[in-house]
Amino acid sequence: MRICLLTPDPGHPLLAATAGLLRPRHLVESLDPNAGDGPPADRLGPGPLADVYLLKARTPRALAFARHLEERGAPVINSAAATRFCQDRTGMAELARSAGLPFAATRTTARLADLAEPGFPLVVKSRYSRRHDLVARVDDAAGLRALAERWPDEPVVTQPYLANSGWDQKLWVIAGQVFCARRRSELAEPALVEPVLVEPAPAGAAAGAAHGSPFGPGDLPAERVDLARRVGEVFGLDVYGVDLLDGPAEPVIVDVNAFPGVRGQAGAPEALAALALRVAGRGGASGPRVPGPRGAWWPTSSR
Repeated sequence: MRICLLTPDPGHPLLAATAGLLRPRHLVESLDPNAGDGPPADRLGPGPLADVYLLKARTPRALAFARHLEERGAPVINSAAATRFCQDRTGMAELARSAGLPFAATRTTARLADLAEPGFPLVVKSRYSRRHDLVARVDDAAGLRALAERWPDEPVVTQPYLANSGWDQKLWVIAGQVFCARRRSELAEPALVEPVLVEPAPAGAAAGAAHGSPFGPGDLPAERVDLARRVGEVFGLDVYGVDLLDGPAEPVIVDVNAFPGVRGQAGAPEALAALALRVAGRGGASGPRVPGPRGAWWPTSSR
């Protein structure tokens, strides 16, 4: 089989480990979908397409590149449509709640200055997910004004800040196999002007120890495992992350990410390698997975 990684960072630990598992018997290549000039057809060059492409990039150029591959019949994990959909937090919340998923109540506003009587504390996020976007907790009107001055024209979504332990449950799913860790929430403290940037804690036992107890897939209640898998069905994703508030209350989803890092999780490279070979073996006959009950919703904005 010929497997191609669509990424600017083929050395990412998950991708590198997956490639290492595949290379003894298969050809593994990498291609940066953001590099080069011209349309996707010119950047692909001559010759046959790979048997499967793994899309770990979210820029508009990368998504256009993946969509071109799909139009030519190549299987892409995750599909361009599903990857793009998860960048729009408004659409994400609407689809999740319409499907009965316990997603945090989400309100969309064109600008922070337009928020009227928001109620504090609240969580403010850029509507369109991207690197270094806005994610902040705001506790009062002064904090909101400061954010509005720093991000004057940013379309945002707001969610009520829900009491929790200060940690997030990070669930990652690869073809139905669930991995997890606890990570310190970037919203544990309020932000005034700049959102708090928190470096990811080590996964697995180290992250659990920081929280006071080990935390792995065996520690997840069965209903949370089922919930994580249901998210993939609703959003048309094969490789994805689900962020849950960590607390005794009913689970609340606060974010869904297409093809996250899944660092330090034993068995994750093996699961990804097996998925790539399985999809390559199908030859894309089933078509790309896309979000929504009928797979018909494609967001109109990619900002």
